[in-house]
Amino acid sequence: MKALRDPVVLLAAPAVLYLTLLYALPLGWLLAKSFSGPAGLTLQPYTEFFGDPFNWRVIGNTLGSALWVTVVCLAIGYPAGFALARAGTAMQIAMLVAIILPLSVGVVVKAFAWQIVLRRDGVVSQFLVALGIWDEPQRLLFTEAGLVLGAANIFLPFMILPIYSVVKLIDPRLSEAGATLGATPSYRFVRITFPLTLPGVVSGVAFVFSMSVSMYVIPSLLIGDRFQTLSTLTGRSFLFMRNEQLGSTTAVILLALAIAVVVASSWLARRLGSTE
Repeated sequence: MKALRDPVVLLAAPAVLYLTLLYALPLGWLLAKSFSGPAGLTLQPYTEFFGDPFNWRVIGNTLGSALWVTVVCLAIGYPAGFALARAGTAMQIAMLVAIILPLSVGVVVKAFAWQIVLRRDGVVSQFLVALGIWDEPQRLLFTEAGLVLGAANIFLPFMILPIYSVVKLIDPRLSEAGATLGATPSYRFVRITFPLTLPGVVSGVAFVFSMSVSMYVIPSLLIGDRFQTLSTLTGRSFLFMRNEQLGSTTAVILLALAIAVVVASSWLARRLGSTE
């Protein structure tokens, strides 16, 4: 009883109540619904889901698109994080504004903007034709490549900022010390710089992958219904098919994937931190 009268506990009470009402109770309802059947608790919804080859293709689409988005964000965000950390004060402020300001724009607005960019007469198609990669303009909208490009653009700040926060703490003199001992630039990067940036890389990958695996608006607008993911299948189950059990089952599977990514990244980050 004494602990309940602690002022810190009282300060946390509104947040606990808010999360309980708007998160824990709906989540509990989803879990119960996914395991319920005419005779009570059952695993039949999951056995039926995993017994359908179409659902395995949906899982493959979900994981594949999330993986490609994460790879693209890492390839662009890793050097961008270094550039941001090593830039001068004025340039760093300008880069931070350019990275953070787009976060104030809604995902729906960004997805609609990418619909214009990825059209046959859009900027990307015209640019690739100008480079000589394509002989004539082609449509990237409603393709997997267009989905990856649009999603990577939206989630890129969540890769850059964790890497930047770690690189900012690395002493540049470490690389210089390696150079005085005769280490080549590639050797210094592999043995000194990259291991020190791994916590930021792990955090960025966890952020981007967990958001990519559960994105709903972006694939709905950029690729349509022909490319189903777990999130779009969940939405269709609740909104169109009125199949609450299927929607609950796919939502729980999607939640399990997201939790697995977060737990694995936390374990890896702690392991990397303990070896430093």
